[in-house]
This record gives sequence, structure tokens and C-alpha cells, in this order.
Amino acid sequence: MSDAIGVFVMAYGTAAGPEDIERYYTDIRGGRAPSPEHLAELRDRYAAIGDVFPLLATTTAQAEGLVARLNADGDRSFRAYLGMKHSAPTIPEGVGAMHADGIERAIGIVMAPHWSGMSIETYVERTLQAVDAQGVGIDVSFVRSFHDHPAFVAYLADRVAETMATLTDDERRDATVLFTAHSLPVRRVADGTLRCKTCDCDEGCRYEDGLRRTGDLVAGRLGLADHRIAWQSVGRTADPWWGPSVDEVIPALAAEGRSAAVVCCAGFVADHLETLYDLDIEAAGAARAAGIPFARTRMPNADPAFCDVLAAVVRDHLASVPA
Repeated sequence: MSDAIGVFVMAYGTAAGPEDIERYYTDIRGGRAPSPEHLAELRDRYAAIGDVFPLLATTTAQAEGLVARLNADGDRSFRAYLGMKHSAPTIPEGVGAMHADGIERAIGIVMAPHWSGMSIETYVERTLQAVDAQGVGIDVSFVRSFHDHPAFVAYLADRVAETMATLTDDERRDATVLFTAHSLPVRRVADGTLRCKTCDCDEGCRYEDGLRRTGDLVAGRLGLADHRIAWQSVGRTADPWWGPSVDEVIPALAAEGRSAAVVCCAGFVADHLETLYDLDIEAAGAARAAGIPFARTRMPNADPAFCDVLAAVVRDHLASVPA
């Protein structure tokens, strides 16, 4: 057995290359093959961003940077492990790797700041199912969100300030900052309000509230004159999804006479198709068509300052759970 604590870093997963797109698309559809038209559209999107697939390498670097900082504290030993939902190494493979190394205690953290039953809890469930199925006896606790952690808020504020500084004085004067996250399918409850489709929250929706909270905290830190939330990357299902979409909000900002649209993609922490295509191509194209300047914040990726954030989040989690 090992005295080290496993740090189980999880992310959505990615196609490994152009030849893996069909497998990946089928997996995220629960094993149902996509139509030829939808598959061709996804291939075209990847081609438009240069057929790059950076998520696995970025998540690996994030995990390594996080654990390096925890080990630098010197009081305990930590080892990094990866678990991807839709590609290798899978969550069960990550659990197996921890077991093979003799890990008895682990901290699970998903590279997504905001809690959602359709996102974070599915990673938790898959991890616990793998622990049970493999009979490995690893005690795993989970960071379920860090959307309002002071270190994360400060980090995003720095990125927004950096991006605002790239605008001209005229563009910056009446600019609107849009805080975005991946849209999710919703349902309407008895009082007419919306919840995420699988959300069991009694009052409000923790996912929407979380994004709004992030935006409000960053805006308050910077004294932003106008900020809003918007949604991106709507899926192909018959359900209604969270809106309005960023592609709808940007033309509305132009119609209001706002001087620029600045997107802070607060729901993601790494560049992948949802940033490189959905924002840099689609949203930027919507802004050009509407005649409004557009800019987005750089993604955290494996920035050393963001690895500092992750380490702060994990340290606080460790302090809140029994040893």
C-alpha cells in the first residue's frame, strides 16, 4: 500500500485524431451512431480548427502541475491520475491505475468549475461504480465545484482585465462582458421556472446560479459596468436548452449600441472544440456580422497561475474532509 494520496483529475474526453472522431461521437451519444450528416458536420468543425485535439495533453499538464504544487507543500505525498469520460484513459482505467499503485485515499476533481447533475455527478457516479466494480477499496472524496473559490475568481478577473486592455478606449467604454458555460437541456417545473433536466434542486438551478455567481463575483472585483451570462455549445436534442445563446446575445448587444462583446468562457478550463470553434469561429463570426468588436479571454489550460488555483481548491477540500 502507498501513503500517497491520489489526485484523480477528470475531464470530458476527446477524439484522439481525425480517425477517432466517429468513435468519440458515438460514445458521447451513449453508443448510438451519429447520422452521416452530423458526423460530417463534426469532422468539418475539427477541420476548421486545424484538426487539433489538445484536451488530453492539457488535462495531463493540469494534473501534473496541480500535484507538483501539493507535493511542494512537503507535509504529504500526492500522485496524479487521469480519468476521461469519453476517451482513454477512462475513469475505470484511472481507478485501476490508482489501485495498482496501492492508493487507498484519493481526491477527485473534475476540470469543470460549476456543479451540475448532468456533469459533475456523472463523474462521481462513474468513479464510485468503478471502485465498487473493481473491489479496490479506495476512499474517494470529491471537489464538486470551485466556481466561487476566491482564487478562481481572482484568476478570471485577471484574464478579463487582460482582455479588456486589448480593446481601444472607445471599444472598452461601453463593452459588455459575457460569462459563458456549456448549455444543458432544461425542464420546466410547476412554478414555470427552469431547471437542468436532471437537476434535483428545490429552489433555483445550481448550475445556472453558479455561472451567474461567478460572473457577479468577477464583475464586482473589476467594477464592470455591464456583464451578463450567456450559453454556448447547445447540443442536438429535442429538449429545450439553457439560453440565450452567445450567438443570440452578441447581435442584441450590437443593437443596443454596446461598444464591444468580451466573452469570458467561465465554464471551461481548457481549449477544445467548444472554444476554438464555437467561440473563435462561430461567435466571432456573429460579432463580425453584427458589426461589434469581439474578444475572448485566454483559457486557463496549464497556466502555472491556474495550477496554483487548482492546488488552492484541493488544499481547501482536504481541510474540509476527515483525514
